[in-house]
Amino acid sequence: MPRLLLFGYGNPGRGDDALGPNLIDHIALLGFSHVECQSDMQLQIEHVMDVARCHQALFIDADLSCAEPFVYSKVVAEKDRSYSTHAMTPSTLLHVYQEVYGQAAPQTFLLRIRGYHFELGAALSNRADANLEAAVKFVSRLCEMDDLKIL
Repeated sequence: MPRLLLFGYGNPGRGDDALGPNLIDHIALLGFSHVECQSDMQLQIEHVMDVARCHQALFIDADLSCAEPFVYSKVVAEKDRSYSTHAMTPSTLLHVYQEVYGQAAPQTFLLRIRGYHFELGAALSNRADANLEAAVKFVSRLCEMDDLKIL
């Protein structure tokens, strides 16, 4: 079982929305044996099974309103309405995990990388690419430490 799940989500066809999957691509190339790298366009209920296979999880997403270059925070299980919409939040995914497995979810964090342009068909913007570079360095250090609890 991998100790750490890295899960990037976002739409690669919408410019800076690809930051999460792009970060996963970079980290996967580093070949950490204790890290499982996954990406998808959005979080869904089925992803609780991915969380169940790890000791800690880090979700990575693009964000239009967070501080540059990124914001790192702990995620707590919380029921919201996202489970019935087009996408889920990490907090709701953890809530679903607790409902399905009847226990607390693994310690989970969220890395929001500042993005600027989310238009359909757009390429990654230069400013978002710089933020991605900083985020890759940060997540690489987390993987080397084998522990996400740096807060």
